[in-house]
Amino acid sequence: MPRPDRSLRTRALLVLAVIAAALTIALTVPVRLGLDLSGGTQIMLETRPTPTTGISREATDRTVEVLRGRIDALGLAEPTLVRSGDHRILVELPGVQDPVKAADVLGRTAQLTVHAVLGQAPATDATDADAAAGPAADPDAERVLPDETGQLLRLKAADLRGDDVKGADARFDRQGGAGWHITVDFTDAGSIRWAKATAEAACHPAGDPQRRIAIVLDDKIISSPRIDPAIACGAGIGGGTTQITGSFDDAEARELALLISGGALPVPVEIVEQRVIGATLGDEAITAAAWAAGIGTALTALFVIAVYRLMGLLAAVALACYGLISYAALAALGATLTLPGLAGFVLTIGMAVDANVLVFERAREDFAVRGRPTARSALTAGFRGALSAIADSNITTLIAAGLLFAFASGPVRGFGVTLGIGVLASMISALLITRVCAEYAARHPFVHGRPRLTGIADTGWVRDRLMRRSPHLMRHPRRWLAVSAALLLVTGSGIAVRGLDLGIEFTGGRLIEYTTSRPVDPDRARTALSEAGFPRALVQPSGEHRLTVRTQTLTNTEAATVAETIGRLGGKADPIRDELIGPALGEELRRNALIALGLALAAQLAYLAVRFRWRFATAAVGALAHDVLILVGVFAWLGKPVDAVFMAALLTVIGYSVNDSVVLFDRIRELLARDRTTPLARSTNRAILQTLPRTVNTGMGAALVLTALAVLADDALTDFALALLIGLAVGTYSSVFTAAPAAIALHPSRPTLPDRQGRADARQGAPARLR
Repeated sequence: MPRPDRSLRTRALLVLAVIAAALTIALTVPVRLGLDLSGGTQIMLETRPTPTTGISREATDRTVEVLRGRIDALGLAEPTLVRSGDHRILVELPGVQDPVKAADVLGRTAQLTVHAVLGQAPATDATDADAAAGPAADPDAERVLPDETGQLLRLKAADLRGDDVKGADARFDRQGGAGWHITVDFTDAGSIRWAKATAEAACHPAGDPQRRIAIVLDDKIISSPRIDPAIACGAGIGGGTTQITGSFDDAEARELALLISGGALPVPVEIVEQRVIGATLGDEAITAAAWAAGIGTALTALFVIAVYRLMGLLAAVALACYGLISYAALAALGATLTLPGLAGFVLTIGMAVDANVLVFERAREDFAVRGRPTARSALTAGFRGALSAIADSNITTLIAAGLLFAFASGPVRGFGVTLGIGVLASMISALLITRVCAEYAARHPFVHGRPRLTGIADTGWVRDRLMRRSPHLMRHPRRWLAVSAALLLVTGSGIAVRGLDLGIEFTGGRLIEYTTSRPVDPDRARTALSEAGFPRALVQPSGEHRLTVRTQTLTNTEAATVAETIGRLGGKADPIRDELIGPALGEELRRNALIALGLALAAQLAYLAVRFRWRFATAAVGALAHDVLILVGVFAWLGKPVDAVFMAALLTVIGYSVNDSVVLFDRIRELLARDRTTPLARSTNRAILQTLPRTVNTGMGAALVLTALAVLADDALTDFALALLIGLAVGTYSSVFTAAPAAIALHPSRPTLPDRQGRADARQGAPARLR
């Protein structure tokens, strides 16, 4: 066996280092699961302005810190709280299945103030008390509020505020008989103000309402204790601490202490999005996606081995390394693995095969067609020749992943992260790991003497049939454009005839998925809900014992009514998924989706215009728009929801579809560089025939994975996989029969097509004669 050169040894050491690092990270750093896989509650809060203050990034930052204190006090495992934009805060609470309580704790402003009591207020001031309630009340003005017994008290301007509170703790007094109470500790400045307020109140006689101090939380008097008769006038209560007593149970006392110690929110907050995912649904999704990944990867590996033999086996090994590297990258970056992200991981397995197929098909051409002397030299030429197409196709997919990360949110954003990591890992797998393994194998004497074992010594069954027939597919390019236009008309009419079933991400509303003990007929459920006061509720089956209810607006009380109605039909109705999207957020997400789609097309056009001629770029982007409209139209005809997950699939289709066009145009560019006298139509046809084996083999690898995902994965991923399968088929068609004819049609000189003699010359590789 020849001694490997220095560059090969260097690449081999680099491979070992990458695999060792990835294995170490994978074994020591766990990947964080999103709530759609682990179960829990996700809440999106939006800060709101008050009549006296606006909203600033500083106020939002302060709100994040206050909320973090409250969440930490809840004792939850690994909560997440991050700012999303200037005025939104994303909160994830793993394991929390009661969104009502979580939202109540997070959403309350918790403005703690302490007031001196000016006296009792007459009942006629009840209107003033109502007007004073609410987050807009001014604590610096006199106000009227009911005490714990409902008696109205007129309060002085606030003496202390939440900033004067150092902390609070719930305690139980077994000996004094006070029961559960809250001990409040003041800051140094707060202690001085507290002593002054109590000193003034102590100057009033016992029984006088003005001897009371009112402790107000969120414009509600939670306690109005009287100053102990032992406190002399002007002395006040020192020590920087006090007790709030009342008829509290342990839960109420702990929650009150949590709110007080957490501090006041600088501005009110409103829930604009809320998602609750049951852990059972997450477990099922993980199991289903894992089966899909395992079976899909196994089928893809077997297919690659069957087509490319030894090189295919080495590619399968590199594919396993790709999975390890992707997983380690997710863990090292601290990225959250979501359900669409898991699907993206499965999808990129199929995409990782593409780079290997490009290299092997190039090597086949050099060895079996052009007569390279050895398999090793053919492989070297294959890696060199495929580098440009691999780089271009992966960069275009990274553009789609970047747009998903920039404009999406939640699980779909996680899909963008996974997709981007998968693309980078696939390049490392193909250009580094596969190359090192292939070169070491090709240098071995046993393999060197048996070139057919490598799988690149023959042309393959696809190229064999193409070489025998040599069809001229681009003889009439305008006919293919007419076929594409007809497809657009048929599928696009679904948008006009049936319309789009936009998900609640884009329309706003509430979606709740129930699991029932027995199957429920959707029509019966729809009728029952209409009679219960929900005539516009949309009811759809989502499994054998699952039912999804979607409405425009639904309060928690109304949600309980819906669950009771479904329960009467299905024996019981346990919610396993609950999503709430505010109308303003839905409009924003819809706008962002359109922006992302437009930017995807514009970014592809700009990149391809730089890498290729602008006519090729225009043709490729036109084919992308063709694919987008067809996919959307098919979903309209099928009545499938167009939601955020669909947008993830759509942008992925854009990236995947342009891959085929890039590979084809890269070959056309190569042929034109060799011979500029051959008409573009004939060069394009030759490029199609030469790259078609790669198109078929890559498409088969991706289709195997996606089919496994569609058949075996959870219902939440079925539509996702369906969209990608449709996109795969349409994208493969459009690169050949839409992008290529469009590039020919846009070319300034369109010569007369060759006759039979020209076709015969083309088969022999000679320039065709024009008559």
